Amino acid sequence: MRLLTLFSLFFFLFSTPLFADEATEVRAKTKSSIDKVIATLKNKSLKKEQKKKQILDIVNPIFDFSKMAKISLGKQHWTSFSQAQRKEFVSLFVTRLQESYLEKLDMYTDEEVLVDDARTSKGNRIEVKTRLVSKDDSKDMEYKFYKSKKQNKWLVYDVVIMGVSVVQTYRSQFTGVLKKESVDGLLKRLRQSGQFNVPAGVK
Repeated sequence: MRLLTLFSLFFFLFSTPLFADEATEVRAKTKSSIDKVIATLKNKSLKKEQKKKQILDIVNPIFDFSKMAKISLGKQHWTSFSQAQRKEFVSLFVTRLQESYLEKLDMYTDEEVLVDDARTSKGNRIEVKTRLVSKDDSKDMEYKFYKSKKQNKWLVYDVVIMGVSVVQTYRSQFTGVLKKESVDGLLKRLRQSGQFNVPAGVK
């Protein structure tokens, strides 16, 4: 028992600083990605489509869009989908999410994004707080990361905008549709641009 207690104490003392260091690294990665996106938006030599491509090249490596799709659908509905339906749903969801993100970036003027602290949370998660600051306004945003065992790196699985979760917003919309329509009905709606929206204020 004493050996087990000592081992547990050893693990706690030496694993906590390591996890804290990872939080610092995740914050740095987030800041670097945001800085690159802002620099791309400010680059007047790039055409609109070039900017969109470069921004997706920056964002895609740190987002787990497939996991976001699964969480947004919810476990109950996910298990009721066939493999083919799951595959199409994820593909359509990723496209819709990326389109929505790029649409919001079109509204960018001269806002500044400040990256605040990164903290650990329950379930070995890391949350990075940021603020979108303009002359007359400030919006709080939080990026939620988890450690992907498959890719062995930290990836975003949700974004909270002014207290509103993106994946929870989508889940509410998807659940509402599935209460009235079939899976094919939901997929049909996802194929139509503008059917589902992320929380207001996304940048």
